[in-house]
Amino acid sequence: MSASPLRRRLATAALASALLAVAGCATESTYRPATGTGFARSGYSDRQVEPNRYLVSFSGNSYTSRDTVERYLLFRAAELTVQSGNDYFILTERDVDRQTRTYSTPSFGGGFGAYGGWGPSWRYYGRGYGWRSWSPFWGDPFFDRDIDVRTIDRFEATAEIVTGKGPKPRDNVRAFDARAVMDSIGPSVVTPK
Repeated sequence: MSASPLRRRLATAALASALLAVAGCATESTYRPATGTGFARSGYSDRQVEPNRYLVSFSGNSYTSRDTVERYLLFRAAELTVQSGNDYFILTERDVDRQTRTYSTPSFGGGFGAYGGWGPSWRYYGRGYGWRSWSPFWGDPFFDRDIDVRTIDRFEATAEIVTGKGPKPRDNVRAFDARAVMDSIGPSVVTPK
């Protein structure tokens, strides 16, 4: 009889551990060097182009908001500026790229392209209904809900910065005091544990 409560406790502990592990996977990107490639890329990267000129980027995963991606980009620019022995940086160029992917379960379509078919219409086989067509111009035929369609957005911010020593230029609105940026944004930056 004493083995049954022990088994329940062990099963509960195993279930709780599994749920925590899955929940840990579904979080936004942390501030760290970039890993992965393509749509799975996440983290910061930088490259020196000339003395005092750098290309900086931060890629978020599908759970990372655009705001977080832009904050982490500014933080990396400030951190890089201080690491290079400078005091301020100027954003000469900045851009945020949004990548979108659409997934369907089960997949549908013919043999052309990533989503099947040429344009904004597809054919699929619905259980109990046979072959059907979908087009954005004819409403929602997925009343049987046998198909799950999800769209996932991912953001990547990039910037070109020029670093300098001394006080930041007062007449340039694109100039940032690196230490002030680190002090302001630093408390909200999440690093890996």
